[in-house]
Amino acid sequence: MKPAKKTKRRKHTQVPNPKYSEVAQAFARRTDVSVRDEKGFGSGALKVNGKIFAMSSLKGEFVVKLPKTRIDELLASGMGKRFEPRPGRVMKEWLVPADEGVDWIELAKEACDFVKRGVP
Repeated sequence: MKPAKKTKRRKHTQVPNPKYSEVAQAFARRTDVSVRDEKGFGSGALKVNGKIFAMSSLKGEFVVKLPKTRIDELLASGMGKRFEPRPGRVMKEWLVPADEGVDWIELAKEACDFVKRGVP
């Protein structure tokens, strides 16, 4: 009998994003916001009321949670793309803003307000 083959687990290494650090720094003094710096989904995440509103993905993309209608507006203006954590898994309320021409801090503030309200 042959021994079972060992499968290799892919190691996820997060790509750092210096612009995300600027956003996290902008929220550093807010007592209602926590910064999570761990491994896995939402590593490098900003949270309000225990819920993620902005994060740096494993690919190093800055991602914010906004209402679908707002994301549709931003997409129509060419200001980003929908977040796709893996191929074929598109998140309707998560946006990856464009690197240029978009104020990431303002979008993060908007996302924080949206998640804080807790309105679906």
